[in-house]
Amino acid sequence: MGGCVSTSSRSTSGSMGRREEVSPRCCDIRFCGQKRTKRTFSDHVIALHHLPSVPNRVFTNGKSRSSCIFTQQGRKGINQDAMIVWEDFMPEDVTFCGVFDGHGPHGHLVARKVRDALPLKLLSSMDSCQSRQNGSGQTCFKGSLEAADLEKDVSAEERLISLWREAFMKSYKAMDKELRSHPNLDCFCSGSTAVSIVKQGSNLFMGYIGDSRAVMGSKDNNDSMVAIQLTVDLKPDLPREAERIKRCKGRVFALQDEPEVCRVWLPFDDAPGLAMARAFGDFCLKEYGVISMPEFSHRLLTEKDQFIVLASDGVWDVLSNEEVVEIVSSAPSRSSAARMLVDSAAREWKLKYPTSKMDDCAVVCFFLDGKMDSESDYEEQGFSSATIQSYHSGNAGESDDSCHRSEPSLQRNFTVRPSEECEGFGNGRPHPEEFEGNDDTVAGEDQNWLGLEGVTRVNSLIQLPRFSEERPNP
Repeated sequence: MGGCVSTSSRSTSGSMGRREEVSPRCCDIRFCGQKRTKRTFSDHVIALHHLPSVPNRVFTNGKSRSSCIFTQQGRKGINQDAMIVWEDFMPEDVTFCGVFDGHGPHGHLVARKVRDALPLKLLSSMDSCQSRQNGSGQTCFKGSLEAADLEKDVSAEERLISLWREAFMKSYKAMDKELRSHPNLDCFCSGSTAVSIVKQGSNLFMGYIGDSRAVMGSKDNNDSMVAIQLTVDLKPDLPREAERIKRCKGRVFALQDEPEVCRVWLPFDDAPGLAMARAFGDFCLKEYGVISMPEFSHRLLTEKDQFIVLASDGVWDVLSNEEVVEIVSSAPSRSSAARMLVDSAAREWKLKYPTSKMDDCAVVCFFLDGKMDSESDYEEQGFSSATIQSYHSGNAGESDDSCHRSEPSLQRNFTVRPSEECEGFGNGRPHPEEFEGNDDTVAGEDQNWLGLEGVTRVNSLIQLPRFSEERPNP
């Protein structure tokens, strides 16, 4: 859980001219011309023992210094989406954001577990990766650089990217390993997506699996707002994903009544029909090509970049990237942006799919200049800072050991009709303080997951394997 990165990075907008200097095994942060302060890795670990009390970590409907987040339950039972914004993730201008969309009977518990544990594993992996880097230098980006200095800085930038790439890979692997061995959380036919970003100065690092998506609102040369998709929906219809699954003896095809949705099936059973190629959990398919290895990418932010939206597929299924950016950029206040986006998605579900059950929606709106509205503006949007209440994933007393929940009744008589092998790109892909919400958004803890019952547009799972309830312990 190292909170240090040996790098220097330019920062955006409000923090231009800032430099960071970090030494291995500790967080050594310095502004140009300011006194150096150190915070050791062990100090940071102690602060993480009680996650609910960690400052600047928001995981329920509300806002932070630079973001707003909102989730609303759909019509499939308990809300299976989770989200988080963790400012001061590492000292000085480092923020972690994530959205996690669970699926299966215990998907809500998987999503919460990933929300809580993945950031810690990322910190731990970062510290481990950094500790192995010998002779890492400390640099300071300035307004103009000599040629030799520029070469050193480029090398430092490359080292930074390499560090974060390895940290993302290791943390996602460790997360899936923990889920597999968890004594009270059955992830055999349950899992979660993840889209996670780390902003460090002007550097943006992204790791993701599944079909939750990140989109950035940025201004073009004409000062018009444009949408830039930052991640790829990792679904089975991507040729490389389908190829890997088939090599591992998994099957990939769509059903006749939903030919646009490719799914992953066991080689010997018409189940579970997973609608994504990568996920945490879903161990019934891990031997057949579904993986938890994330895609990793890096982007250098500029002053034209305004905000980033992370959302579950309940939003992207009904709103385009451009519509999402337009809604957020036109919100009457930044604090209301996430809620407005979820409300817009809910309306679109009713208009476009009136006979289907609306999916859960979770949104993080992260504003890159680090500015938000005043508290008074925020309260006008219907939130009250005087009534702090945990949402579906926000109970301070939440325990992973309480993950024993009765499995809902599931349909077993689904007839599978292969439609076509899915080799093409689908829609929605780029080419190569905690506050309470509305009463109707809060899902009771006694609710079951009803994703396999009734009429839905796109379920992440079709049905559970016939042997799932009698499987041997791993």
